Amino acid sequence: MIQENKNTSALEEKEGVSKPETLSKKVASFVKKSRRKSPSTQQLTDALLAKDKTALSRAITIIESTAPKHQEQAKKIIEACLPHANKSIRIGITGVPGVGKSTFIEEFGKLLISKNKKVAILAVDPSSSLSRGSILGDKTRMEDLVKEPNAFIRPSASGDSLGGVARKTRETIILCEAAGFDTIIIETVGVGQSETAVHSMTDFFLLLKLAGAGDELQGIKRGIMEMADAIVINKADGENKKAAKFAKTEFNRALHLYPPKESGWSPKTLTCSALKNEGIEDVWELITSYISETTENDYFPKKRKEQNKFWLLQTIESRLKSDFYENEIVKKELEKQLKLINSNETSPFEAAQLLLNLNK
Repeated sequence: MIQENKNTSALEEKEGVSKPETLSKKVASFVKKSRRKSPSTQQLTDALLAKDKTALSRAITIIESTAPKHQEQAKKIIEACLPHANKSIRIGITGVPGVGKSTFIEEFGKLLISKNKKVAILAVDPSSSLSRGSILGDKTRMEDLVKEPNAFIRPSASGDSLGGVARKTRETIILCEAAGFDTIIIETVGVGQSETAVHSMTDFFLLLKLAGAGDELQGIKRGIMEMADAIVINKADGENKKAAKFAKTEFNRALHLYPPKESGWSPKTLTCSALKNEGIEDVWELITSYISETTENDYFPKKRKEQNKFWLLQTIESRLKSDFYENEIVKKELEKQLKLINSNETSPFEAAQLLLNLNK
């Protein structure tokens, strides 16, 4: 009789991998905590108001969520944070891809932190058309700033929002202010969409430009140039210094073509090199001059009221759009109308009118 060898089984148990001695206790503690039950709304809010950045990140995730179970929780968090908000300077920064927004913001953020400021950066990244997720990830592009204890960087996907501004950016500003951040920087995608949304939620709107890239011609166009409170020509270093000075002159001439701003502020043009950390201090001095001037003439509080009005109207539009597409009758009829459009049995305009009438 052949004796079975128990050790030849393919399912025999092997000795496991031992835990490495170099495993960080901090990482182990974080993993252990993350496996615990999620904190209650009150616990989360209390931790956020106590300036806990982890709680802030969790709260932002909740308000960005479209899940119905998070909507009521998000409402309570925002209500608790509102009395502690509106105590910051909100700066919008935009510019075409490649202009050096992330490098500029990193150097600018480090400068502010050296002045004992607490800086929150809401970097709105382009969205993947497939996953709807964030493509660039500013936490990897601002590797020095992310290590600063007084800095908070929150990249979020722009989705289909106008101007590349995430749908919940306004609520995120409120949460960051409640968590003690006194300078909020909003970086937009800057790929040609209307930047009205970011302009409506910030106190100072900064436009980054490049010299020698044909951007000088943009000076005679209305739109984003008209909204800018300052134009900063980046990458003014090395052989590009001469071109940057020329661009500065051209932009200054262009700015004089626009009518005076309601704020009484005359937009300025500066040059800087974020890579060489040159001219960054001048940008901050310009912003503080703007804040002082608009506070004295009472435009600053007036603009804050306009921000709230825009917030209200945009929220209504967002809610109406959401309610429309979540309507079960509309969902079924939408599929039917799409088939009719594809077979040329109806027009998109007639189909739209029919669907809108269903939602009344």
